[in-house]
Amino acid sequence: MSLFDTILSALLPMVVTFLLGFVAAWRHDFGSKDAPTLNRMVLLYAVPLALFAGTVTTSRAALGQDIPLVIALCVAIMGLYCVVFLFSRLVFRMQVSTSALAALTASTPAVPFVGPAVLGDLFGGLSAIPVAIASLVINLTVVPITILLLALGSTAKDPHENTPVAQEGQHSASPHTSYASVFAAKLVETIKEPMVWAPILAFIIVLCGFHIPQLIVHAFSLLGQASGGVALFACGIVLASGTIKVNRSVLFFVFLKNIMQPALVLGALRWIGYGNPIVSEAVLTTAIPAMPIVIMLALHYRTAQAEAASAVFLSVMGSVVTMGIFIALTH
Repeated sequence: MSLFDTILSALLPMVVTFLLGFVAAWRHDFGSKDAPTLNRMVLLYAVPLALFAGTVTTSRAALGQDIPLVIALCVAIMGLYCVVFLFSRLVFRMQVSTSALAALTASTPAVPFVGPAVLGDLFGGLSAIPVAIASLVINLTVVPITILLLALGSTAKDPHENTPVAQEGQHSASPHTSYASVFAAKLVETIKEPMVWAPILAFIIVLCGFHIPQLIVHAFSLLGQASGGVALFACGIVLASGTIKVNRSVLFFVFLKNIMQPALVLGALRWIGYGNPIVSEAVLTTAIPAMPIVIMLALHYRTAQAEAASAVFLSVMGSVVTMGIFIALTH
């Protein structure tokens, strides 16, 4: 199988699922009101089960096997997330919630969804290591942070919410105490989200060396496998209900995800002196397009829904070309 066939076989299902959602909405089988319902099922059940099953099958030996790869993926994902969030706030003057979604779009590859298919054909059994590392970094850091920021942003947009900030004029508490109370409340709400505590629980199980029977893991994986497909289907419904937004901010964040992130990883690792397989594994992991979870969170918190769907769609379509370029550069 050629490199192009490998990329196409992994990314074509994502494109087809987009189009199926679009056609379903065009035929009026589903409408914009159905997308949040599908999204709720994914966020509360499918994704937490997928994250738990994917994390709990990771071994401690695999995590400690390639320390340079761990560091490279942590810096590439978490570092870019922080930079994009600050840039969105300070330069584009976006709201906190929109900035968080933009940072998630630009920094997180869809490794849990298409990583095994793409990297498995390229690296064989070795692909389990970058997939596991990137999935853990994403699920334990930037996704919970994004959920917290979205929750805080939704509070700021609702002036009538019964929070210490909303009641600031009615109480004698200081503004610092009020905002600290809101943050603490939202932090507790975030931790209670199944999508947050499920991978954390699985990570603790891995660190403790406990073994979950494979039968249970398979039982969890069945519904978990539907998460990516349902999210992309809902994205197609959202796109059919509106228009694909191709503005400078959407194109900029897609450029960061598809081109800038893997290019920076490639340049940094080459400059330090590393070679393959670490370079190719790190670069191609970050070259994977944006995660469908961006769409799920946008729908759930009703924030920049059209922009999020458009960015993920353009990232997936563009990755057929950009991933081919980075495969050529690293092989």
